[in-house]
Amino acid sequence: MEWSLERMREWVAGGMQSVRECEGGAVGTALCLALLFIWYCYRVGCEHSVPSLRGGYTPETRGGGALPASVLTSDLSSRLASSKLRQVGGVSGGGGGATEEELNGFAYCQSPECFRCSRPGEGLNQRLYHSLQDYAKRYTWAGMGRVHKGVRDQGRYLLCSRPSIQKPEVFFLPDLPSAPFFSREAQKHDVELLERSFPALLAEFESVYRLPSSRTGSSLPPGWKANSTPRGHWWTFYLVNQGTPMALNARRCPRTWRVLGQLRTFISNNVFGNACFSVLSPGATISEHYGPTNVRLRCHLGLKVPSSCELVVGGEPQCWSEGSCLLFDDSFLHTAFHDGSPEDGPRVVFMVDLWHPNVAAAERQALDYIFTPGR
Repeated sequence: MEWSLERMREWVAGGMQSVRECEGGAVGTALCLALLFIWYCYRVGCEHSVPSLRGGYTPETRGGGALPASVLTSDLSSRLASSKLRQVGGVSGGGGGATEEELNGFAYCQSPECFRCSRPGEGLNQRLYHSLQDYAKRYTWAGMGRVHKGVRDQGRYLLCSRPSIQKPEVFFLPDLPSAPFFSREAQKHDVELLERSFPALLAEFESVYRLPSSRTGSSLPPGWKANSTPRGHWWTFYLVNQGTPMALNARRCPRTWRVLGQLRTFISNNVFGNACFSVLSPGATISEHYGPTNVRLRCHLGLKVPSSCELVVGGEPQCWSEGSCLLFDDSFLHTAFHDGSPEDGPRVVFMVDLWHPNVAAAERQALDYIFTPGR
């Protein structure tokens, strides 16, 4: 078929003649359908717009799984650029314990916004339930059965004083398969990626651990924090703390930051997500404690592991291994210790929080919304 200006004119003229000859009712019907289509597109756009929440919450595809690595990397980078610089220039060294100012993590942060610092009770219950209702209005109640049950029963569960081997301190999602330790197959892709990245992570740890102390005379390099321990020292260098990127620290570890962006199941959008280098000095013990939730698996990649180091979760002991990952549910009662001599050096792991494999995509999206940092 040959294309020409004359042929185009004939088609346009024929179309206009057809419209003139068409009955008024048909034209009216076509206009109504067009208006309905425009209204439908507007409604869909409003319902699926991204809510403006601190932490860069981005809903996942309804029927899909995790976001692609490129999207997560972009999201992490944008949040890194806009996050507040919550750095500690160092804390004073000394005896086996730490002063109140040195206490690290949301168990001791004294922040009114911190979920773990909030006392369990009706106030937290109402906040969680209102957040769930708001999420359902914006998106859907579909797939929210377990989340709704967990929020509904939260107060009764947290206020229970009976001793238990598993007792998350903030949120319990019911009907999740639970065990102190999980096979590496539970999150095979991310475990293998972390283990392949072992040399890069170890090199960046050594670079930040050897940074000179600040001018204040602190015994810790910039960016490091001290945690409370009954004996010895436990230090952490966070890249992400409770879902919030630590900008200065992340800039010092660009390769580690890229690895985080490539993980498929890293909890990057809510307060249960952390990533850090964790150092335990010889002779140190971490007191027995529970984690905040059972919706995550904590992953430890061994970077430096002397002998006489052990992790005990739910009464089951395990040893780290350099270049290998341990997956465990930290909502179980757990502790760690380093009984080696000073000549052995510290125990060092890279710690990152991954989604429990049995938390569905719709549930992850809702939990990201409910537990957005600062909500």
